[in-house]
Amino acid sequence: RPRRCLQLLDECETVTTLDLTGGAPELCDEFRYLARRGRELGRTVIDRCNLTALLEPGQEDLADFLAAQRVQVVASLPCYSAKNVNTQRGSGVFDKSIAALLKLNAVGYGRPDSGLTLDLVYNPLGAFLPPEQAQLEEKYRDELLATFGIVFNNLFTITNMPIKRFADFLYRRNELEEYMNLLVRNFNADTAANLMCRDHVSVGYDGKVFDCDFNQQLQIGVVDGDGTSTAAMDVFGLQSLDSLSGRRSNTDNHCFGCTAGMGSS
Repeated sequence: RPRRCLQLLDECETVTTLDLTGGAPELCDEFRYLARRGRELGRTVIDRCNLTALLEPGQEDLADFLAAQRVQVVASLPCYSAKNVNTQRGSGVFDKSIAALLKLNAVGYGRPDSGLTLDLVYNPLGAFLPPEQAQLEEKYRDELLATFGIVFNNLFTITNMPIKRFADFLYRRNELEEYMNLLVRNFNADTAANLMCRDHVSVGYDGKVFDCDFNQQLQIGVVDGDGTSTAAMDVFGLQSLDSLSGRRSNTDNHCFGCTAGMGSS
């Protein structure tokens, strides 16, 4: 499957970025092969980094590998305080995340003129929209630099999607309907131009193709060529990535998560 994905990438000049994601993509056996080959093909490669993976046994050279391949790192850090991160991710995760960020800084990530991009991602701890991105970025920058000496390039804020575990969490608290209403009330048509489903192709571990990461999690396939039905398409049945161009994206209620406020994808 990885080789077929790379073949499709190589044959489609309009796709300029290979984005590796999935919880802790660095721990996948094929991660380094995909990253290295993507760079050889002249593509930008992004690692949606699980920071704690840099501290796992056998990953001692991961930061050096990422730097050598000039991989862009996008890492989730829900807050700049230990209490909030550990509440969301588990005890001890904050300290490990800080240690990983220091390792990335040590090889040049986030530093001016290094060419090694380190972006952080914030998402709320509960059923509310993220704050204004630019102001929060400055707060992150000040706190991380003053407390830990950590530098980074950009902070992205994302909205919690009403799917899977978060949807279950809201349902148990009888807050799912209220949260969906919040997303709908804050619908922003200006976000539509930058939605990931407009220019991304999401490929699962099994080779199945989806419009976005969230449809992949929900197993909502792409719209078939006739524009009316959903197809269980995979990379082996796909003649080219260009064949997906112009198709209508498959949408559902969770899409309001990407279009609320300042957008989320």
